[in-house]
Amino acid sequence: MTDLKHPAADTASWFLSTARERLAGLLDPGSFAEFLPPTERAQSPHLALFDLPAAFDDGMVVGRGQLGKRAVLVAAQEGQFMGGTFAEVSGAKLVGLLRAAREDAKLPRIVLLLLDSGGVRLQEANAGELAVAEVMRAIVEARGYGVTVIALVGGRAGAFGGAGLAAATCSRIAISEQGRTGVSGPEVIETNKGVEEFDSQDKALVWSVTGGRNRRLLGGADAYAGDTVAGFRDAVLALIDRAPPFDLATLRAEQRRLADRIVRLGACNSAVEMWVALGIAEPQTIRNLDDVAFAGIVKGLRGAAYEAR
Repeated sequence: MTDLKHPAADTASWFLSTARERLAGLLDPGSFAEFLPPTERAQSPHLALFDLPAAFDDGMVVGRGQLGKRAVLVAAQEGQFMGGTFAEVSGAKLVGLLRAAREDAKLPRIVLLLLDSGGVRLQEANAGELAVAEVMRAIVEARGYGVTVIALVGGRAGAFGGAGLAAATCSRIAISEQGRTGVSGPEVIETNKGVEEFDSQDKALVWSVTGGRNRRLLGGADAYAGDTVAGFRDAVLALIDRAPPFDLATLRAEQRRLADRIVRLGACNSAVEMWVALGIAEPQTIRNLDDVAFAGIVKGLRGAAYEAR
């Protein structure tokens, strides 16, 4: 399938790319068709009240395309616009895409969510909170109808708040070393608990707790991607056919996995302590390993591959 890959995909950094650049490199060249493009001017009606500029796509790009000749639906958040935040219009575009995947038999049964968001847009707080709830419900309902929903996390804003919750409801999650995900972002934790508890300026601390490598080691992500568009493309292709059915057995398996993680790691006070508990021989080297070496560590871990989510 490499002949279908965009020529720049091997070198383009996912972390540094825009939402549209990621889609252009991720999908088969020329296959993307956008729903509600910027020419439709589906933009926020609220930002002008705060003297803030709006975007004609409200920071959410939705459409369809092909990945390795397989039809997919896609939604990509633009982390460089308002931090990729969930709001009335951007949320409605994503919910509409997910509902269409569930209800329209003519549409693909695979949805890729390119998450790059710090959470809810503060200027549209109530609408943003409602959007997150509707997105999570739409993901769950789509999965119940057999739709595979895969989250891709590797952008500057990470996937925090509502984006972190949405990612957790997906069938599978692919993440890079630069990716970060969680319910509360570092700044939020610091504001509420104090810098002594969590210093959001300590990048090593932030990435060891919320970063892609720790999330993959702990089972919070299902695939690890290099920080290139091609890396995420390969990760998604590997995950598409590995999504578990969304049924009671899967939910029970996920509950057992999480309960086991509490038993194994609940007493740990740092990421390194958790890596020791996981049986990693030299845990202090994790952050310095290259991607190939890290993939080898993951492959050797008990519980790194599972049918839950």
